[in-house]
Amino acid sequence: MLNNSPVRVKPWEFGPLSTEEFGDEEKELVMRVLDKKRVFRFYDSGLEQSETRLLEDLYRERIGVKHCLAVNAGTSALIAALIGAGIGPGDEVIIPAYTYIATASAVLVARAVPVIVEVDDSLTMDPKAFESAITPYTKAVIPVHMRGVPSRMDEIMEISRRHQLIVIEDVAQANGGSYKGKPLGSIGHAGCFSFQQFKLITAGEGGMVATQDDKIFARCSVYHDSAFAYWGDNMKNNYEAFPGENFRMSELNAAVGLAQSRRINGLVSKLQNVKNRIVDGIQDLSQIQLQSIPDPQGDVSYSLIFYLPTIEQSKKFSALLSHEGIPNGTIDNNGFADRHIYKNWTYVMEKRGASVHDNPWNCASYKGNVEYSADMCPTTINLLSRAIAIGLHQNMTEEDCDDVITAIRKVASRQ
Repeated sequence: MLNNSPVRVKPWEFGPLSTEEFGDEEKELVMRVLDKKRVFRFYDSGLEQSETRLLEDLYRERIGVKHCLAVNAGTSALIAALIGAGIGPGDEVIIPAYTYIATASAVLVARAVPVIVEVDDSLTMDPKAFESAITPYTKAVIPVHMRGVPSRMDEIMEISRRHQLIVIEDVAQANGGSYKGKPLGSIGHAGCFSFQQFKLITAGEGGMVATQDDKIFARCSVYHDSAFAYWGDNMKNNYEAFPGENFRMSELNAAVGLAQSRRINGLVSKLQNVKNRIVDGIQDLSQIQLQSIPDPQGDVSYSLIFYLPTIEQSKKFSALLSHEGIPNGTIDNNGFADRHIYKNWTYVMEKRGASVHDNPWNCASYKGNVEYSADMCPTTINLLSRAIAIGLHQNMTEEDCDDVITAIRKVASRQ
């Protein structure tokens, strides 16, 4: 007789990964800013000890790069990195079909054209699809380390070197991750981080550009603040000024981000322990296929993803798993937010720029002919339609993990 009683009746009450860590250190550093009455990083005094500078120092040391630049958002980081690398009108930039819409938007704001390619069963960019999409107009690629999972960086870097392409890593969803011992964000020409509230580390809003390249850093610095060359010691560096934005990070945001970032290694370790325990408990199941992880040791591990053989089986499995008290999602029930899937990027699909008369697709500099359609990446759509995702949390206990294992095994036995 089947046991219809749910495996878990206790509520699943895990909030965002970052804000549940708020504590005395965040309060202390925010109050330090207020006590100093210095909320603008380029204020004349105390430049070296600004919270923003300390946050940049932390990431320089942690990632092992020469330069880090704090900005006001992850999208701003991507835009600044693209501009910093000289990407602009007439250029194509290859991006994966599964990523937050900001990846495509940043390319468009830089007035380049996004070229969308398939992901593989890691749900990160398929290197073969990437290479097949390269044209004479391709200047850069943005591999996205999606849902904490590192992209296949060996293959992507090798292809990029052969074709002399700029590599900008989108690390917005994988802060703290690595690939074969190298911190994510340190492998390509630039790495871009996000500190938005739903990321592992938050500043409320915020971002970071990391790079070894002096020229990219100088151009990012100028672009992130059109007055950058005129603030204090920056005048001495002879930056070549050009029009920019105001992407500066506030000292208050930096204080929160600094407190949070100091505990990142511990957070990732806890998440990896949670995921490893669950994976160990279900990896023998023939009914499901676990997501491919290009480097399991580098997985940030806040998401457990597996596939069912068909879309219908996935829907059924998801519903039964929910009945067992384990929240989960598929593409069909908004477990994957639509804005992360290329076919729902309406303004990209319709080639709609900020101006009707002049946008990246129809500007005089662009000689290519990129086309988009909802069915252009069938492998991606099929994978997402068959995927089931369970969000993990650093505060999950062994009992919580075992509930997930028991529920998955119970539902699998019914397949």
